[in-house]
Amino acid sequence: MTEVAPNALCAPSLSTPLAAHELAVSHALVAHLKAAAHAPAPTPAAHAHALISRAFRNRVGRVDTDSCDAGGEDSFFVADIGEVYRQHVRWKQNLPRVEPFYAVKCNPDLKLLKLLARLGTGFDCASKKEMDLVLSLGVSPSRIVYAHPCKAASFVRYACQRDVRKMTFDNAEELQKIKRYFPEAELLLRIVTDDTDSLCQFSMKYGAHLQSTESLLKLAQSLDLNVVGVSFHVGSGAAGGKPFAEAVHNASKVFEVAAKLGLTLTTLDVGGGFCDDNFEEIAALLGPVVDAYFPPSVRVIAEPGRYYAATAFTLASHVIARRDVPQLENVMLYLNDGVYGNMNCILFDHQHPAVRVLTHRGRFMYGLAENQSGPITASVWGPTCDGIDCITNECTLPYALEVGDWVYFDNFGAYTLSAATGFNGFNDQCDVIYVCSEENARLLLEEEV
Repeated sequence: MTEVAPNALCAPSLSTPLAAHELAVSHALVAHLKAAAHAPAPTPAAHAHALISRAFRNRVGRVDTDSCDAGGEDSFFVADIGEVYRQHVRWKQNLPRVEPFYAVKCNPDLKLLKLLARLGTGFDCASKKEMDLVLSLGVSPSRIVYAHPCKAASFVRYACQRDVRKMTFDNAEELQKIKRYFPEAELLLRIVTDDTDSLCQFSMKYGAHLQSTESLLKLAQSLDLNVVGVSFHVGSGAAGGKPFAEAVHNASKVFEVAAKLGLTLTTLDVGGGFCDDNFEEIAALLGPVVDAYFPPSVRVIAEPGRYYAATAFTLASHVIARRDVPQLENVMLYLNDGVYGNMNCILFDHQHPAVRVLTHRGRFMYGLAENQSGPITASVWGPTCDGIDCITNECTLPYALEVGDWVYFDNFGAYTLSAATGFNGFNDQCDVIYVCSEENARLLLEEEV
C-alpha cells in the first residue's frame, strides 16, 4: 500500500515506451538543467521539511493504538520525490560526461524508478526481476546494464530474450556461458579495485585482476564475442575520490591492452560508490581524471544507487514496548521495525541510524533541535524474538519515551526497504507516503510520453 500526502501529486503509468534515443531526456528537463547551471543550487529545504512534517503529522494522527487493527501502527516511510530530482540536477552539474545508470537493488521503489526513467537515466539491474521491473516502465533494453559478473544461465537466456545486451563478466567460464546463450551481448570486463575504505567491499568477490585481463580479452576474441568496454566498482559508500582515480587509470591500461589485440573498446563503466555527503569531492577528482585518460569518443556511465535514494526517504516507527533497567540506569525501547525489517542496513550496509523523537505524549517533534541528544540513555530494539535484533546498544534521547510514542530515522532510502524480510511474521511491505518538493519533478511525472 502506498499513500500520497496532501498537495503531492503521483505519477501516472509509464507503460508507453520512452523516446527512441538511448538516453532521451525531456525538453522540459533540458531547460531546467540549463537554468540550474546558471543559478545557485536549489535549496528548497524549508518546503521539503514542511511537506514531510505534514505527512508524518497526518499519518500518526490517524493511528489510535486503542482501536486500530492489528498492525495499524506499523512503521512507514515518507518519500520526497523532489529530492531525487535535485540529486539528478546535482549529478548533471558536477559530472556532465558521466551517464547515471541507477542501481535498482538499492531501492526498487516504483515511483522513484518512474521519475528516473522520465529523467532519462539508465538502470543497473542484477536479476530477472529487476530487469522486468524497469522494462515494465517502458524503458528501452538499451538503457539497462546487466551488471552482474556471475549470472545464472537461465538469466542470461532471459536477457537475450528481452534484448538486454550490455552485461559484465570477470572470468573465463562466464564468457563460455555467454557464448552459448547470448553471443550477441555487449560485454564489459569488470576489473578488481582497491575498495578497502568503502562501506561495502566487493572486490573480494568480483573483478578480474589486471594480469588476467589480456587472457580474458584473447578468449573473448577466440569466441567471437563483442567486448565493448571495462567496468569497475570501488565499493558501496566510497570514502573519497582516490579509489575512483586509481580504478580509471587501471581501466585505461585494459583499453591499451585491448587496442594491441586489435579490439576497439568504446565504454567505461565507473560503477557505484557515490554518496550524498562527499559527492562533490568525488566528482572533482573523477571528472578530470576520466577526461585525462579517455577521449570524448569513449562513453562513460556509472551505477549510482544510494546517491539518489538515501536522502529521499525518512522512516517512522512506533514504540511498542519499554523496559526500565534501574541497575544499568538505562531504558530499553522496543520498536515495530528492526534489523530483519527496514533496519537491515545496520547488518548489511554498516549503518548507524540516529534515533529521533517524532512524537512524545502527543507532542509532535519532527525536526526539532532538541531531538539531537538528551539526558536519557536508551538501547533500542526491533520486534523479533532474536537477540541480534538490536538497532542501537546506546543512544541519548531528550525524553524517556513511552509505549505509543513514535521515532523517525532520516536519510533512510538506501538498502533499507529493498532488503526487508518477513522473519518472525512481521510486516515486510512497508507503506510509503509520497510528497514532492520540486514542481519540475511533479510535471515530469505527469508529462505524457
